[in-house]
Order: sequence, then C-alpha cells, then structure tokens
Amino acid sequence: MSSAQPDYQLSQLDQLEAESIHIFREVASEFEKPVLLFSGGKDSIVMLRLAEKAFYPAKVPFPLMQVDTGFDFPEVLATRDNWVNRLGVRMIVASVDEAIKNGVVTDDGKISRNRLQIGTLLNAIEAHGFTAAFGGGRRDEEKARAKERVYSHRDDFGQWDPKMQRPELWSLYNGRIREGEHMRIFPLSNWTELDIWHYIHREQIEIPSIYFSHQRDVIARDGMLLSASDAVQPKGNETIETRTVRFRTVGDMTLTGCVESEAATTAQIIDEIAIARVTERGATRGDDRFSEAAMEDRKKEGYF
Repeated sequence: MSSAQPDYQLSQLDQLEAESIHIFREVASEFEKPVLLFSGGKDSIVMLRLAEKAFYPAKVPFPLMQVDTGFDFPEVLATRDNWVNRLGVRMIVASVDEAIKNGVVTDDGKISRNRLQIGTLLNAIEAHGFTAAFGGGRRDEEKARAKERVYSHRDDFGQWDPKMQRPELWSLYNGRIREGEHMRIFPLSNWTELDIWHYIHREQIEIPSIYFSHQRDVIARDGMLLSASDAVQPKGNETIETRTVRFRTVGDMTLTGCVESEAATTAQIIDEIAIARVTERGATRGDDRFSEAAMEDRKKEGYF
C-alpha cells in the first residue's frame, strides 16, 4: 500500500496569482473608488485577467482607464476594445490630445507624450475622484520600480516620495489616505517578465499581435528599432528597412522600440526571454534613456 502523501504546495505561478487576487479583493473592500489603469499591453491585460478571476462570477467592480498618448499602436487599441467589450466594463479614456486642448498640460514640442501623460493622468484621477489606481508595474522592470511597495502612497499633488514608503510586513497593507491623496496599487509587483509570459501561455490570454514576430518597416535610431509611421520618419542618413521583429513592451510608438525576433508563439517567446539579459524597458523604451534616474523622476511627478 502506497504511503505517498498528496502535494498541496502551489506552483510559483499559482502563488503569484493568489497573491494578486488577494490584493484586488483587499483594495475593493478598502477603497471607495478604485480604477484599473489599462493600456492594452501585456501587463495590464494580465492584471485585468486576475481582476476578472478575483470577482468571478460577478463583473469587475471598478472601471478601466487608459491614458491615450495619441500615438498608441492600433493593434493595442483593438485588443483593448476586445477585452472591454467581452467583460462589459466601463472604459474611461484620458486623452493627452484633449488635455493639451483644454490647457491641462502644455506641449512645447520638446516634451515627450509619455511625460505629458503625467498631468493627464493626475487630472483624470482628480476629476473622477478615484482613491486607488491599479497599475501593471513590476519590480524587475527598472530600478525605480524596485523601490515601490504594493500600496504606493501619492500625496495631494499626486507625487511619490520613495523615502516615505509604508512597510508591508506579512502582506499587511496600510491604505489610509487623507482627502485629496490616493494610492497606486501594483498587484504584479512580485512578477517578472518571464512569469507574465508563462501566465499568458498557461491561460491562453489574448494579447496584441505585435508581441509576436512579424514583418515591419523600422528605422534604426539611438540603438533601437522604431516603427516607421506618420509620426516616426527618417532623419538625416536614416533609412526605412523591413525586418522581422516583435515588441517586448508597448507604449508611445514614437519612443517604443521593437527587437529582431523569430518568436511567433508564447512558447518561443518564453525561450527567448529566459536567456535575455536586458529588461524590456531597458531594451526598448526611449523615455527611460534620458537619464539614469529618468523613471524615478517621472514617478516622483506622478507617473504610473
């Protein structure tokens, strides 16, 4: 007779999923008006999938909000709309173009649209009275992200002070805020890029097609391959080339690069990421190359 005992230990992916679902439920019970920041990229899609699981069979009990730069990839917007329609959730679009038009932010032609997202986001949070905003940031992405807690306190100006982070011992979260303040919540803090792809593979999650290998007209600039478009045209001696590429992260197409890749399935992407030595932001996000502290400076001002 066998004496083998069943193994009740959760896999790493199941542990991460359980932790994230716990965070979603904690926030829903503690905060009056949460919102989920949803770009249509892989991290925000995984975050939305976890929120869907957290409250199933009920609907996700808070709206989604995208900060639209005006230069978002069409494939990403199409996937965003598919998720919104399938789940029947309310979608708020905070437009940078509208913010410029209404004088909320000022476009002097020198500041990137990603930077203009800061004022656009803070204005939308204040206008709707949101007290907590879920974001898809992960600690492995960038060193400034690694300083952030799951509950990230923002003052009444929407600013973040890395020296004033609250302790989170034994997964106990302090969500107390004063009037005008809010929290940024990061359910994916302890996930890595590889964890995200393993989860997408396991759950068969719909993501934008540009994450997979495809032919694209690109321009080589500053060590990155930018997608050629009306907003991105050759300068000086630059030329447009057709290469086989995919995107590791998505955002403002004028600043987001792609990488040469033959990975056309989630399994192939997992193999590729497993040997990568540069994070997706470090490899393909031009807005993180302005200075060593570019991300931290933006986060202090109110960035995601």
